[in-house]
Amino acid sequence: MTYKTIIIDDERFSREELAFLLSTYKEIEIIAEADSAEGGLLLVAKYEPDIVFVDIEMTGMNGIEFARITKQMKKPPIIIFATAFPNYALDAFETNAFDYLLKPFEEKRLKETMTRIHSTTKTSVSPSVILKLAVHEDDRIIYIEPSSILYISRNDRETVIRTAKREFTSKYTLKELEEKLSNHHFFRTHKSFLVNVHQIVEVSTWSSSIYHVRVNGISEQIPLSRNYVKELRELLEM
Repeated sequence: MTYKTIIIDDERFSREELAFLLSTYKEIEIIAEADSAEGGLLLVAKYEPDIVFVDIEMTGMNGIEFARITKQMKKPPIIIFATAFPNYALDAFETNAFDYLLKPFEEKRLKETMTRIHSTTKTSVSPSVILKLAVHEDDRIIYIEPSSILYISRNDRETVIRTAKREFTSKYTLKELEEKLSNHHFFRTHKSFLVNVHQIVEVSTWSSSIYHVRVNGISEQIPLSRNYVKELRELLEM
């Protein structure tokens, strides 16, 4: 399962630090960031995230007020406070906050939070198995064999499905396609890329921290996040 996540903090370095720590969890997809609670509310309304990490003391609306508003939403996200001030803990949990992380962030403490999220959101319902992926094009519906897909990428506005013959655009998000194709051996190599494992022919490195994969029939280099290298190699070499 992938969790759409938003980070709200008026300190850029705090947002970057938390984003870096969360990047080790492939199930976390950071879809947006905001430097104010007001801006964060707009993002929550627009994207309907699963998780929001929010600071408490910020200019304008504070994180407690933000949490009270989101609590009233039809589909409220999981709220995790990420703050340097321990004295707001009681107020925070009165808003039904899921957790309260103190700065500077500790990897062990964040791992405990993620474990709790997994336990809370775990479901016994299996994702539906699809035989073919439907793509709308003008007044037609084209059905794509999952095995023919080389990779899927996402930019700010659209999702692109690449096969050996051509590209298609899709209304689905990368998260939705990852779930739909969960039984067809696709691997998230990067926050913006899903790759068909059976099409991978090469994993290469440019430096100790920059990796790429190459798939059948194209020369394009697909980014591979450092945190996924070991898991992908184990999967390919089984």
